[in-house]
Amino acid sequence: MPIRVKARPGPERDPSPTPMRYDYDMPDIPDNDSFRQVVKKLALYLVDAVELPSTFEQLRTTSAGASLRILVDHLSANCRNPAIVNALLALKWHYATQNDLKGLSEARANACEIVAWRYLTRLSERDAVDYCLFEIPDADDESCASRPETPQRRDEEADENAPLLNRYHSHANRNGPNRPVGSSSKRVQLLSSLSRLTNYSEDTSDNSTDPINAFVGLNALEIAAVANAKRFLSQHIVQKIVTGIWNGDIVYWESLSVHSQKAPRFYNPHTMDPFSRLRVPKYLKTWEVFFFATFLVLYYLVLITRDNTHLTVPEVLLFIWIGAFCYDELSEWLDAGSIFYATDVWNIFDLAIIGIAVAFAILRVIGVTTGNNDLSERAFDVLALEALFMVPRICSILSLSPYWGTLIPCLKEMGKDFLKFMILVVIIYLGFLTTFSLVGRENFALGRMTWILTKIFFGSSSTGFDIMNEIDPFFGPPLMIIFITLSSILLMGSLTGMLSNSFSRVITHAREEYLYVYSVYVLEASTSNRLTHFYPPFNLIALVVFRPWRLIFANDDKFRAGRIWLLKMTHFPIVGIIKLYEVVRYKVSEDDFAGFKGPKMTISPANLKGRPVTPHRQTGATTQAFLESQASLRRAGRQPGSIREDDGMDEPTAVETQIQELSKKIENLTALVVAMQQTQGASATSH
Repeated sequence: MPIRVKARPGPERDPSPTPMRYDYDMPDIPDNDSFRQVVKKLALYLVDAVELPSTFEQLRTTSAGASLRILVDHLSANCRNPAIVNALLALKWHYATQNDLKGLSEARANACEIVAWRYLTRLSERDAVDYCLFEIPDADDESCASRPETPQRRDEEADENAPLLNRYHSHANRNGPNRPVGSSSKRVQLLSSLSRLTNYSEDTSDNSTDPINAFVGLNALEIAAVANAKRFLSQHIVQKIVTGIWNGDIVYWESLSVHSQKAPRFYNPHTMDPFSRLRVPKYLKTWEVFFFATFLVLYYLVLITRDNTHLTVPEVLLFIWIGAFCYDELSEWLDAGSIFYATDVWNIFDLAIIGIAVAFAILRVIGVTTGNNDLSERAFDVLALEALFMVPRICSILSLSPYWGTLIPCLKEMGKDFLKFMILVVIIYLGFLTTFSLVGRENFALGRMTWILTKIFFGSSSTGFDIMNEIDPFFGPPLMIIFITLSSILLMGSLTGMLSNSFSRVITHAREEYLYVYSVYVLEASTSNRLTHFYPPFNLIALVVFRPWRLIFANDDKFRAGRIWLLKMTHFPIVGIIKLYEVVRYKVSEDDFAGFKGPKMTISPANLKGRPVTPHRQTGATTQAFLESQASLRRAGRQPGSIREDDGMDEPTAVETQIQELSKKIENLTALVVAMQQTQGASATSH
């Protein structure tokens, strides 16, 4: 049952326009509560605590978020359930999808996100890793008490087509095919369960209808990714975990063996299998750049040689590279799902490269087999288009830089707005094209008129003035002047202003967008269920060798052992280079865990385990500590509730600083008005 805490406010009056409230039903969350129970208890508190619409900054920096600070204090002091962060982020998504015209659901969604990362800042960094990477267990399990670092299930590789984040319970596997969390069908399943997340019965008999089942197997980072919790993902403590996964300081596979189990753990170079380093996202990205550089060299050799009569050696190698690239992209799409795959803008370039390469291969093979030189020349012309996408694709490594990475979300949003605006341009253009073609049908054909209006739209206004009398002496001049005015002044000016506004709007949150894309990329590259991942072009060897064997050998262990053996035989030079690099790296770094050190606070959650303290006494102490901190702020001459808690956020921008200063001035003015009213009331009473 929730714990009712009624704390007495301090002796001084709170100057906030809205009186602060302290009598909340604090959620009592034991360690053995299931994810279902944690969600329901937190939802009850949030509904009671967040009663007014508030912006994100108000909840974070003003007294409107006092209830959130009390909740964080209570959770950090009393709760060790590993599903707390998962439940908060699931509730964030639940409230964010509700249609609430008053803005109350948005305020609760922001509150969930704030509590989630503030709770993490109260933990040691290694405990924060456990909470962020804890996977929600099966609904049949009685509790979440098992620690996150304990392997919960064995990786099911099957036919090496196990998708990303696809760790679902047996009911889901029996009821339907495995679906990655990034797939459209899985996203629909999650969205359909959100509306029933907080209003289901505790004694659900049919597990197939339990909305919690859609979240089984997901960790907090994955829920944050699909829920668009970009502020949570951009926090320092969360980004340190994501960066640890990127650098390979946090790994999911300890060794490459038949009975390996997938579980997050810290990398120890002295005990772990060096071949497990092949799954580190940083090394995957490095090999990707090397692969594309080789791809580009073969591309130039083929176009320089340009032999129409037969296939050259560079051309054969180019075909191998194309096949390996296509198979690798197909595997990545199956692993990530369509939603996550489309998040990375560079995957659009990959699809364009594949389309052009396939068209070149078809035309080239037909041209060589039939002896048609013209078709072969056309094939080389099609291949020349590949440079439009391949050269930027090699430079995609720059998008991992914060400077270049922040520009990509801006360009992406500007491109979307440009395409939407062009619909209006096309409608107006077709209307004038029809009119001019019919009015000037005697002197201008449709094709010529189309080209003339296109030149006028792109700035050649003098062309329209020269031919307007030839179109028609009566209607030509006024219609042409209207068209030139619309295209050169109104439409182009509106387009420029709209793109400028789009850029300004997105650049404000560009860092969050960049870190979101970066986090999704790291999750894509690291959390796949595949134990053996072959780098291209070695993936073609695995495809040719083991796909036929799969039809013969039904023993998964033998099949897996064969893939592991082939992986070690083909990738040992790469592993040797990685090992040499890491030897140099760890000689410089003193900590084998790359900065994942002890707790940031004196009281660590690990130190609180097993303490026989009464929940009522704990909650009262937590609330009393909060009140004492508010009283200390008053004695220091500062407004209680207006100071930002050390929640791990970066320094505020200039706009955020102005908002905070304005909020402080409003609170000070309100306090002054209240004090004047009290003075006038006291004077009236005395008289």
